[in-house]
Amino acid sequence: MISQLRPSLTLFIFFMLLTGIAYPFAMTGAAQLLFPAKANGSLIITDGTVRGSELIGQSFATERYFWPRISAAGSGYDAGASSGANLGPTSKKLLDRIAADAMRVKAADGTTTLPPDAVTASASGLDPDISPAYALLQVARVAKARNIGEDKVRTLVDAHVKWPLLGIFGEPRVNVLALNRALDAMVPG
Repeated sequence: MISQLRPSLTLFIFFMLLTGIAYPFAMTGAAQLLFPAKANGSLIITDGTVRGSELIGQSFATERYFWPRISAAGSGYDAGASSGANLGPTSKKLLDRIAADAMRVKAADGTTTLPPDAVTASASGLDPDISPAYALLQVARVAKARNIGEDKVRTLVDAHVKWPLLGIFGEPRVNVLALNRALDAMVPG
């Protein structure tokens, strides 16, 4: 029986070391060498301080900033609580939340029509991007709050639109954190 167990146990230990230790270390090392920023979470660092990640949304609630999508991740954009709301399209709780958010956005931005991402959460609840339509909808509010010309803010939004990969994979989108950081760097006027 030992003669039959020895090859099985040897192969088990070999593959455990190969797939459980060697392969993860090799992939982590390769990622650190080839794509260090992405391997470390695509962090945005300013003056030695982490300001956020390109991959996880952040809450911006003042009139001076572009607002992100609604977060379904519990309290704000907590990556530890990443999940969808799991509310169906006929859920009264979901419909009430969407109606309240729609009224808030319509009042703030002075509009009657909204793009869907203005009042809906992404599947993970952590999406850092909004549609160009939602970003452009917010231009007047942000420009007024910062005393900057709308044309300058609109140009900034246009410069931050990321287009689909190869023109077919994905949707046009605007990273809210990157847009707001560029907005902070602008001189009023």
